[in-house]
Amino acid sequence: MVRDKTVSSKILDLTIQLTMLLVIIIVLVPIVHIISVSLSHPDEIALGRVGLWPVRLDFLAYSTILTDSVVPRAVLNSLIITITGTAVNIVLTTLTAYAISKKELPFHNTIITYILITMLFSGGLIPTFLVVRAFGMYDSFASLVIPVAVNAYYLIIMHSFFKGFPAELEESARLDGCNDLQIFARIVLPLSKAAVATISLFYVVGHWNSFFTAMIYLKDSHKFPLQLVLREIVLQTQLADRLAEMGQTDLAEQVGSKVSTTSVQYATLVVSIIPMMIVYPFVQKYFVQGVMIGSLKG
Repeated sequence: MVRDKTVSSKILDLTIQLTMLLVIIIVLVPIVHIISVSLSHPDEIALGRVGLWPVRLDFLAYSTILTDSVVPRAVLNSLIITITGTAVNIVLTTLTAYAISKKELPFHNTIITYILITMLFSGGLIPTFLVVRAFGMYDSFASLVIPVAVNAYYLIIMHSFFKGFPAELEESARLDGCNDLQIFARIVLPLSKAAVATISLFYVVGHWNSFFTAMIYLKDSHKFPLQLVLREIVLQTQLADRLAEMGQTDLAEQVGSKVSTTSVQYATLVVSIIPMMIVYPFVQKYFVQGVMIGSLKG
């Protein structure tokens, strides 16, 4: 490969590098600040002295959230929801996408049309809630998994990928005695790691960051995921601050005594970020390969 060494090319390369550096700074600065606040002494946080480096290193926030059963239980709930939900998502999305990628499927165009319609219109929150309750899923993890078992957008992406899969490989496997399910499991899926990893990452992030559906469908606080617990902490702290501004200092102290300090809030944020930071490096190589899925196929 011959590298272009013209002045315009060098200027373009420099512009791209500076832009990427700016993006990295914009992304990293808030994360570094959150970590610094979570590791700083509460007095320094109250005085606004914490920037990008911890002031008077203090691990009290982390010891508080780890010794209290609320946050560890919420982390476990989030892991159960994310792992189970992603597994259901991937199984149903890949199987459905592979089926509708075959033009010989009866009512092929009609099925795809109805899938596309769901991307534009939905039943709405209240009908969905009534369906969840009617099927006995209210106040259970199933209410956070089953209603979102298949995302139509990700399904179309996988459909585009499978549609461009070489038919010769499937025909060879069928001549060797494989049925459709064996072809899918032994031939198609192993060659679709980039696509599956990319969609899996999208599903994982969606489940991990979701709190609205949990707020609607879960009643038992012991089943709350981490994001919903974090929301409750932030809202209660805002309530205490609001009461203090209104002059209700005694009531503000009562409310504030039940909630964590700012450092604990930020420590909880760090705990919520860590799993995604651990998962991403393992799927990053597949994500780079699969991020353009569907743009060149189909």
